[in-house]
Amino acid sequence: MRPHSAKSSSNPAPRAPLCSSVRTTAPARGPAGRTRIETYLFFFVSFALVVCLTHAGYFSLPYYWDELGQFVPAALDIYQRGAWVAERTIPNVHPPGLMAWLAGVWTIFGYSTEVTRAAMLLLASIAVFIVFLLAIELAKGARGAPAFAAVLFLLASPLFYTQAMLAELDMPAMLLSSWALLLFLQDRRRAAALVCVAAVLVKETTIVVPAVFALWLLKDRRWRDAAWFVLPPAALAGWIVFLWRATGNPFGNSEFAQYNITFALHPVRIAIALARRVFYLGVENFHWLGWIFVFLAWRRGVFRTRAWKIAGTVALAHVLVVTVLGGAVLERYLLPALAIMYVAFAEAMPRVAQVALAAGLAAGLFWNPPYPFPYENNLAMVDFVRLQKTAAQYVEKRYPGRTVTTAWPLTEALWLPELGYVGRRVHIQRVQDFTPGPVGALDPKSVDVFVLFSRDWVRAGDPRSSRLLRGLVRRAYHWQPPVDDGYIESRFGLERVAYWESRGQWAAVFVRR
Repeated sequence: MRPHSAKSSSNPAPRAPLCSSVRTTAPARGPAGRTRIETYLFFFVSFALVVCLTHAGYFSLPYYWDELGQFVPAALDIYQRGAWVAERTIPNVHPPGLMAWLAGVWTIFGYSTEVTRAAMLLLASIAVFIVFLLAIELAKGARGAPAFAAVLFLLASPLFYTQAMLAELDMPAMLLSSWALLLFLQDRRRAAALVCVAAVLVKETTIVVPAVFALWLLKDRRWRDAAWFVLPPAALAGWIVFLWRATGNPFGNSEFAQYNITFALHPVRIAIALARRVFYLGVENFHWLGWIFVFLAWRRGVFRTRAWKIAGTVALAHVLVVTVLGGAVLERYLLPALAIMYVAFAEAMPRVAQVALAAGLAAGLFWNPPYPFPYENNLAMVDFVRLQKTAAQYVEKRYPGRTVTTAWPLTEALWLPELGYVGRRVHIQRVQDFTPGPVGALDPKSVDVFVLFSRDWVRAGDPRSSRLLRGLVRRAYHWQPPVDDGYIESRFGLERVAYWESRGQWAAVFVRR
C-alpha cells in the first residue's frame, strides 16, 4: 500500500487516526511508511470478535446439506484414513483444499462440530480483514471511510453470514480470490500467483482469477510476470490427473460432470441462470440501492482507474463462469464477486445510504422471500437443520431397528452418527427426491417408516406453479411439486404420527402401525 508522506525523523511516525474526514481510512504506519503489525492485529482481532460473537449461538449446530453430504465426510476421509479421494461420499472434481484444512484443524484440536464451526469462522474473519484491506487499496483518495462500510456490508450480508460458519467451498474461495486481487494490485505478482494456487486447490472455478491477471500482464507486455500465473492451472491440472487415476474419471464421477457441465450448458438454462445472477446481485437484499449510487459515481468518473478495471474484470469473469457452469445455480457461488461489489457500494454511497443498505441486508437474514430460494441464503438454513435433527432423533428413539425411507440429506444424517444428528446408525432406504416418480417407484411393502420434509421452498403463489412458468421450469429443470401427506398415506398404507413446522418449513413422520 502507498505510504503517507511524512517528515524524516528518527522516531516512529505518530499513529494515524482510524477515520479521516478527507481521505480513505488506512492502517497506522510506522518508520519508512511500513504499517505496524499491531495495527493489522487490532483490526483483525476486532473483526474476528464480531464474526465469532454474532455466530455464538450456532457453534453446536449440526451440519447442513452439502456439509453433511459432501465436504465433512470427505474431510473425515483425510482425517481418519488419509484418503484424499472421498470414500464416504461420491468423489467429484472439487479440489481437497478445504477438506485438508479441516482435517489439519481436527488433528490439532480433535473432531467435533464446534471445532469445525470455529475453523470456518477463523477463515471468515480473515476474509473480512482482507476485504477491508482491498477496500483501502481500491478506494485510495476517496472521501470518508469506505473500508469500514465495505466490512459492514459484508458482515450484514445474509449470504456471507451463513457461509461464514458452513464447511463449504465458497467463503474460502472468496477469501483467497480477494487476497490474490489485493496482492496483484499492490504489484506483488509472485505472491498473488501463489495465493491463486491455493485458491484453485480450494475451488476450481477460481481459475478465472489468475486467468484475468495473466491477460492484464500480457496486455502490458510483462511476459515474465505473466508466466507466474501458469502455476495455478498447473496445480489444478495436477489434481485432476490424480483424481482421474484414482477414479477413472477426470471429474470424479460421470453424474457430477453431466449435471454441472452437460446439463448446465443449455441455452434456456444459461438464460435462467443469468437472470438469477442479475436479480441477486442487482436487486435482492436492497442491492439495487447500492447500484444507483455506483451508477451516479461512475458518471462522475469514479471506478475508471486501472485498479477498478482489474477488479471489475475479475468480478465479471467470476459471475460468467459460475453462470455457465454448475447445475445448482446457488447464490453462494457469487461470494468472490459479492465482496468486490460491496467495496464498490462502500465507495459510491453516502453515509445515510450506507446505513440504509446495511439495515436492508440485515433484514434479509430473517425474512424469507415468497419465491424459491436456497435455505442457506439466510437463517432458513438453521430452521431446516433443527427440523432435520428433531425428525432424526424422533425416529431413532421411537423406531429402533426399523428401516427409515427418506431423501437426501436426511439419509446421510441418519446413516453417519458422526455428523451430529443421531447417536447410532439408523437403517435407511433412499429415495432420490419426494416427487411422484421416485416415490411412486418404491415397493409399498418395503416402506415401514417414511420421513417427508420440505426439501425446497414451496409457498402459496410459487411462480413455478403459474401457467406462464410451469412448462418452462419443468422442461428446463425437470421440476415437479413434491407429494403430500395424502399420497404417502394412500400409497404405502402409513399413518402420520409426528409433524413439526418452523417458519414455513416442516417435517413429518409416517409409520405402518
